[in-house]
Amino acid sequence: MARTTDFSAWLAKFAVDFDKQLSVVLDDALSDDSRLDQSVKYALLGKGKRIRPALCCLVAGAGASNAPNEAVMRTAMAIEAVHTYSLVHDDLPAMDDDCLRRGRATVHVEFDEATAILCGDALLTYAFELLATVDVAAEQRIELVRVLSQAAGHNGMVMGQHLDIDATSQSLSFEALQNIHLLKTTALIASAIEMGAVLTGQNADKWREFGGHIGMLFQVVDDILDATADSEQLGKTAGKDDAAQKPTAVSVLGLDEAREFAAQQCAAAEKGLRQLGVESSNPLNQLPSFLLDRSF
Repeated sequence: MARTTDFSAWLAKFAVDFDKQLSVVLDDALSDDSRLDQSVKYALLGKGKRIRPALCCLVAGAGASNAPNEAVMRTAMAIEAVHTYSLVHDDLPAMDDDCLRRGRATVHVEFDEATAILCGDALLTYAFELLATVDVAAEQRIELVRVLSQAAGHNGMVMGQHLDIDATSQSLSFEALQNIHLLKTTALIASAIEMGAVLTGQNADKWREFGGHIGMLFQVVDDILDATADSEQLGKTAGKDDAAQKPTAVSVLGLDEAREFAAQQCAAAEKGLRQLGVESSNPLNQLPSFLLDRSF
């Protein structure tokens, strides 16, 4: 438990530092005080967990004592911009139709539906503008764009969202549900890990299996929390999946088996870190148990 607590403290500090730097970058990029610019700032500077940018930074070697350099930080911002775009669109009436995200009104509620659609469009394209200006070798920039676009697009997160919508009120096998999770959630989380490796010249292939376990762990714990926590605790509407009759790890496996599966993914991720030879001082070692035990 102490390790989980330590990581919580590290992540909280990382999120504060990340948000400060992100705010500065956004102020430079968004000079117009239009409703669109306001909505982008509202969405992107909401109080998120910042797990995905943290993963990128940790794999790139920014641990307890090393601050991420500008190239790593801008890459992490691009990942968070794509993640936030997905949330803005996911909350729309035509999708999950939710009114609460990150502890406050969703973008289409705070502004309007058209603005929310354009906000998501702006966030997605801004992510690649950020990557285009990362100060690394051209080959690395191209690889960063490839990894993120593939994870976010029709063979990744967007397809996962499509399958998730189609699965509403359907009876799925756990294998079919895992495929949705792999695309909708795991692909972007794994891309954050892979992009951290690309930035530092590491073998990204060796990180992919670890990314798969972390992404699956994150999603299954999300399913568990949706069934067991309240909206104030989560910062989003609890019980939404059950109300919408969407298959989840809990509805397919049952609560106890879902928790067991999450524990298995945690153990596999921890084994992966040992095989990768991650330095003991890197907070990344504490991440799997943090994700397993998290309550938000």
